Amino acid sequence: MSYRAVGELHSVACLKREKTNPVVAPKDVPYRCSLAFNAGVTKFNGKYVMVFRNDIFDHEGTDQYKSVGVNLGLAYSDDGINWQVEAKPCLSGEWLKEHRIIRIYDPRLTVIDGRCCMCFAVDSYHGVRGGIAVTDDFQNFELMHLTVPENRNMVLFPEKIGGKYVRLERPFPMYGRGREAWESTRFDIWSSCSPDLRYWGDTKLVMGVEHVPFANDKIGPAAPPVKTPKGWLTTFHAVDIDNSRGKNGWEPRWTKRYNAGIMLLDLENPRKVIGMCQTPLIAPEADYELTGGFRDNVIFPGGMILEPDGEVKIYYGAGDAVECLATAHVDELLAACKPVDWDLSK
Repeated sequence: MSYRAVGELHSVACLKREKTNPVVAPKDVPYRCSLAFNAGVTKFNGKYVMVFRNDIFDHEGTDQYKSVGVNLGLAYSDDGINWQVEAKPCLSGEWLKEHRIIRIYDPRLTVIDGRCCMCFAVDSYHGVRGGIAVTDDFQNFELMHLTVPENRNMVLFPEKIGGKYVRLERPFPMYGRGREAWESTRFDIWSSCSPDLRYWGDTKLVMGVEHVPFANDKIGPAAPPVKTPKGWLTTFHAVDIDNSRGKNGWEPRWTKRYNAGIMLLDLENPRKVIGMCQTPLIAPEADYELTGGFRDNVIFPGGMILEPDGEVKIYYGAGDAVECLATAHVDELLAACKPVDWDLSK
């Protein structure tokens, strides 16, 4: 399979990486941890809260790693930069068995009506599914919903829109793009609505791979959207493949590159894209994004916080290995989202 060449990419000029990156790494976790990344981050009850993916591997020799477990770690911060990881994971064990979940990963946090909703992906006995749970204390979780296979990368908007809860999601059907899908992935961003977080439907396409200049493989939601006067500011992940790439990380061969994009959705019709940055918001450029990770050349945002002074904190997994932070002013991000010449909501 040949792919349209994407070429060299760079982060937007207004983006500033936190000088202490990574803000959470395996060395900061007080229990067994090989990789700490792809975290959901929000403000809840006066604290910054992070739930991160913790992968555990046995190292069986050069370039040989065996996965032996995944759980969700919990950390708190007073400033969003310096994090204290709790003494044990916040979600694992019996809760997963009760709901017939093999493993849980890639959490996303959204506060709605004073409660924290967590979206996540799970491996089940019937494939990959997306889930939604609600918690008040990050110790007890009420499962609200599990999708049918195959769906993941779900994020919730922080308020009802038109009287309904709204989410972005990334289904990945094997035959979703006809004959072309048999040879490549071509996964897109969709949206669904719900009256109660349990029952979801009215599913519509939001944006396709072909609308993103720096993607030739797949796209999907990233951090939950934040509300601005001009629209819902929304990150997404965009993947390009270059078959000339060789070993990039622990795996013998890794030909993909993950970038973070940013777009603007209509306030009243969040399925309508009204603006998008035509270049990546964050492209892999720093050392901890390019080398030494489980999979190098990977940027994956999972949390975005709009501060009262206009600063936007963007939390992202780097190299599928560590959790990092970058910032920009909201006005600069909005200015980067140029109007698009297509509208899938019509």
